[in-house]
Parts: sequence; C-alpha cells; structure tokens
Amino acid sequence: MNKSEQIVQAAKKMIWVTFQKEGIHKYPAALEDPNLADVSFLGYPHRHIFHFKVTIQVFHDDRDIEFIQFKRWCESLYADGILDLNNSSCEMISDTLYAQIEAKYPGRDVWIEVSEDNENGSFIRYNQTRPIQMVTI
Repeated sequence: MNKSEQIVQAAKKMIWVTFQKEGIHKYPAALEDPNLADVSFLGYPHRHIFHFKVTIQVFHDDRDIEFIQFKRWCESLYADGILDLNNSSCEMISDTLYAQIEAKYPGRDVWIEVSEDNENGSFIRYNQTRPIQMVTI
C-alpha cells in the first residue's frame, strides 16, 4: 500500500448537513445583570432563524449515513412549527440535539453548530472516539 492509500485508510470520515428553523427564546439574566445592560433586550422573548450544521462520523465511504435521509431526520425533530426554546442558549440546543443523535447513531463523533440568524452561535464537538492520533507513514 502506498503512502496516499495509507492516509486515506487512516482518515476519520465525517459527513455534514445543514438546515434552519424559526424559533423564539430569551435570556432572562440579561434583564437583571448590570454587566448585560447593553443587551437587556435579550431578556424578552425574541425571534431568530436558527441555523444548524450537524457533522457526524461515518465508518466507510459508501453512504454509511445517507445525507438526505440524515438531514430529513434532523429536520423532523423540529417539525412542530415555531420552536419555543424558552431560555435555551445555542449550546443548550446543541446538547439536546446531540442526545437525540446519539440515541439513533451511537458511538460516533458528532459536531454541532447552532447559530442565531447565521450570525453568532456555538460549535460543540461531541467526541466518542479517541483523539486523532498521528500516523507516521
């Protein structure tokens, strides 16, 4: 096996999908914390288009998880109209989504990005597997 083939064989493979969903949330601490006075408006319910990018590990290169089916499944988790997220931050939304993905696709690394209006957001890596190890070839 040549060097290129060894690198391909050792590579961690991931796929990703994106989708978006309208939602309403609030950050109650913004109404009370003097350090958040300039963003106190966040303490009231407000609307965003939440943008999701979900990356999940696959174990072979021939549609271990099919993109379109995975995207449709992710979207189905949020099918009930406008999301009422209460006090949930982008990080909390990611944690909730990860729990559902892990239940359906156990033992895989999953990376989730959630942003508000595709402007500001969070990125969390839920790593199931060992850290990437350097392979000397």
